[in-house]
Amino acid sequence: MSSEIPEDGLVLVVREGCPTCQLIAPVAADLEARGALAAIYSQDNPDFPAGLRVNDDRHLEVSFRLEITIVPTLIRVTGGVETSRAIGWSRREWCAIAALDDLGPGLPEEQPGCGSLSEEPGWAEELQARHGETGLESATLSLQFPEDPFEIMDIRGWSDGLPVVPPTPARVLATLNECTLEHDHVLGQIPPSGAELTVEKAAINAVMAGCRPVYFPVVLAALDAALDPDFAWQGLLSTTMGAGVAVIVNGPVIRRIGLNSGFNVLGHGTRANATIARTLVLIAMNVGGARPGGTDRSTLGHPGKHGLCFAEDESDPAWQTLAASRGIEEGRSAVTVFGFCGTSIMNVETARTAEDLVASHERSLEAMSQMRSSRRGGGVLLVIAGEFWRIFRESGWDRARIEAALHDATTGPGGGTPMFESGDLLVTRAGSNAGLFSTIIQGWGSGPMGSQPVTREVEP
Repeated sequence: MSSEIPEDGLVLVVREGCPTCQLIAPVAADLEARGALAAIYSQDNPDFPAGLRVNDDRHLEVSFRLEITIVPTLIRVTGGVETSRAIGWSRREWCAIAALDDLGPGLPEEQPGCGSLSEEPGWAEELQARHGETGLESATLSLQFPEDPFEIMDIRGWSDGLPVVPPTPARVLATLNECTLEHDHVLGQIPPSGAELTVEKAAINAVMAGCRPVYFPVVLAALDAALDPDFAWQGLLSTTMGAGVAVIVNGPVIRRIGLNSGFNVLGHGTRANATIARTLVLIAMNVGGARPGGTDRSTLGHPGKHGLCFAEDESDPAWQTLAASRGIEEGRSAVTVFGFCGTSIMNVETARTAEDLVASHERSLEAMSQMRSSRRGGGVLLVIAGEFWRIFRESGWDRARIEAALHDATTGPGGGTPMFESGDLLVTRAGSNAGLFSTIIQGWGSGPMGSQPVTREVEP
């Protein structure tokens, strides 16, 4: 049956799965018998209502073009222009639109309708991509069976070695809907090539990385931080040391998007953790041209070059969050990007006091100092797990005292040369409460010749 919308008459959109649509089926039959009904469209069953001339709208194109949000919907069209509409069942409204005064005898005066199938999750963007104006400017790639999109994207070099999600227009639109920026807004120039990154291209790479649309504001904040000159993204991508990007997230967005701050926080198993920083990796490759053996000169690399993202554990109000320590108002969502060259787990089963922990960490941090040079420092991100934090907290220590004690412990006798300059040692809290562990994340340099951590607020 036709998907063309009549130029004149009454148009009715229904679906069999809606009780109100079933209620008004006799009214539809009455309108058709009187010659008042120009077209009926069914969203789920072209044989409903039974015995009538029903147009099949299971593709939902007509529902999309008519902007149907509730079924049943009765519309009066005159000269191709909608002049009136009734949603659900209301005898008064239906009689007024149909210019009849005796519709639906025996039916209740009114009954609310049901949600349109075109409003189901995921359908709005899919229908926009199929039948509407998308505003997308990126080139599209059409594949023919039996071409495999996953293999094609890998062959074309769009992957970091792991499978990437096909960035269909619907998926990209759903991601773009999570921000207020225009599709063609330029976020910055991506190293090492300096190519411009638009919001649309960022969304495409977020989809490819496996991000859900709701992660996109965090991706944008991380991108803004990474593009800050202090972060030295260009250096991270070209160094032989094999540096990657870590993203630490704070604030209400953690719960909103399901970021992990507990068990296996620095490992696998949580989609948000696995995909947000990966987006920056794909952008650097696909937009900036940072490919291993090309402008990416990493001698060995490490697993963190796929990207590392985790949420700080904010469950204890006695702990000042990393974002708050860096000037973000408490209760606001933020990200901090940190350039790093690997991780090292520290386990001290015999520690029982804060002083014990500082002494143990000093020895581990001393090993990290071997990476320093006269030209570049060696920043560190220390991730304290639950048991270590319990010991510090019971000793009455907070973040500021922990950081000060670690700075003092790693400074030479008599106030000699400090191992870490101010701001080079960041302390955060994450992981489970099982075991006396912390993880030292080794930074790629610091100061003017290296990379400095950068914090940005996540736009709501």
